[in-house]
Amino acid sequence: MVEKETKMIDTYMLKIVSKLRKNNRPLKIRVVQGETISSALTPIPKVENPNYRIEKIYRINYPYTFARILFDKKNFEYYYEAIEPPLNQRLSEILREVYSSLNQTLKFEWYLKTQNEKETYLTHSVKKFLESRGIELSELDQERIFYYLKRDFIKYQKIDPLINDEYIEDISCDGVNVPIYIYHRLYGSIKTNIVFSDDNELNSFIVYIAQKCMKQISVSDPILDGTTPEGHRVQATYSREVTTRGGTFTIRRFKEKPFTPTDLIKNGTASPEMIAYLWLGVELGESMIIVGGPASGKTSTLNAIAIFIPPAAKIVSIEDTREINLPHQNWIPGTTRSGIGEKSITGKASGEIDMYDLVRAAMRQRPRYIIVGEVRGRETYTMFQAMATGHTTYSTMHAESVKAMVNRLENPPIGTPRILMTALNNVIIQTQVKVRDEIVRRIKEIVEIVGFEPETNELITNVVFEWDPKKDRFIFRGHSYLFDKIINLRNWTHEEMDKEFERRVTVIKYLDRKNITDFRDIWKIITDYYRDPNETIGRIMEEMKESENT
Repeated sequence: MVEKETKMIDTYMLKIVSKLRKNNRPLKIRVVQGETISSALTPIPKVENPNYRIEKIYRINYPYTFARILFDKKNFEYYYEAIEPPLNQRLSEILREVYSSLNQTLKFEWYLKTQNEKETYLTHSVKKFLESRGIELSELDQERIFYYLKRDFIKYQKIDPLINDEYIEDISCDGVNVPIYIYHRLYGSIKTNIVFSDDNELNSFIVYIAQKCMKQISVSDPILDGTTPEGHRVQATYSREVTTRGGTFTIRRFKEKPFTPTDLIKNGTASPEMIAYLWLGVELGESMIIVGGPASGKTSTLNAIAIFIPPAAKIVSIEDTREINLPHQNWIPGTTRSGIGEKSITGKASGEIDMYDLVRAAMRQRPRYIIVGEVRGRETYTMFQAMATGHTTYSTMHAESVKAMVNRLENPPIGTPRILMTALNNVIIQTQVKVRDEIVRRIKEIVEIVGFEPETNELITNVVFEWDPKKDRFIFRGHSYLFDKIINLRNWTHEEMDKEFERRVTVIKYLDRKNITDFRDIWKIITDYYRDPNETIGRIMEEMKESENT
């Protein structure tokens, strides 16, 4: 009876694998409480240590990989387990033989093949290898072998489960025999069960990552900054040349589906009223800078508000590494490029294109909106000149307050005059805090830059929204100069302004209630509103009433 049930499970799992291959599409993460989730291909092992409590188990790449979050009751910390298909001793030996054979037969052309070509080649090679040696394996064991071959020759080797986990934002390796740490959206910085055990293994992986970034790293040039084909940002050091515990790497995952206004609301980062206010500001062409500390969610918020840019407007984005992702067609995404050889007296290598070059080039392209990923150098002065000449500009910056932002802007290496900062309309202050034992991100304040006081040399500001940390809620301070500006431009009464603002809030609440999180779906609704606001808001109100009645 047990053998019959096992055979039925195996047949079912093979059908799932076949379907996944045929569709060739990633599956969404599904969170499951407890230890109920498992598969014949990758069973979930039991937790033997009584000091560990299971917090969460979820699928990463079903039915191959899973993640399990444990809580260490002794050390009061979370622990991340990446669970992959198990290999017995026989399968491990066969896999080593296949590795050895492939390493001898793979040629330079391997790196020129597409991913589908590589997968086809691996599948054919393994079947040929097993047949030539008379090795018989069950279909499920073959799938386990194929998983590890694709993981190690095509994907990201032992950190591949981390790369595919959408909850993970950063992956950090600090050296040999040091557990890899991740930044998890739900649990913050936690260590994992993945470790590089010796220098050769770690150095080999770092070279492999460099090749994926189409770059080189070596003893003579031991520092790497690059971007993978998927858009993940990589910073690495080779061997023990500049880091004493061995090679290191930090990978910042690129989010293919960017954060949207709905995500900001669901995560409690902002309120519907704040999003509606920012929507009005974006439509009117108000320039904004999002400031905050590291990992406070600045780029996520920038991506979310950029979706409100009118569909026909020309956009130019400028980044060190691609993080901005927009549905707009009239959009030029630009990224910096590293040079070749030694740096000259100007501080740049031959062929290097930095943020300053791209910002200057953007000015000649006549964009309506300029998005600069993060400002930190001389490109900032040019960006403020663009604001002053009528270009709507959005950017992010490391600062904890408006005062700290001004200090950074007017001092070296940026050196922007304070009077030029009046071209900036809004400052969004974002922070990472702990609320009810959870690490969360909140928009602390939305501040308007109203003017400049020449006698005191101070910027005149107005706080429109602020976050109340005691009650974890957002408060409207009662007055907005943006509303006054819209009233004057459109010749509206205050009642008409309030009505339009409430309509925008209704649209944002509709997105939240309907759980519309895909940025393309949201953009379609925003575009419909720009084209025919009355018809769009009428349809939305009708749908919301129907859902309330049902």
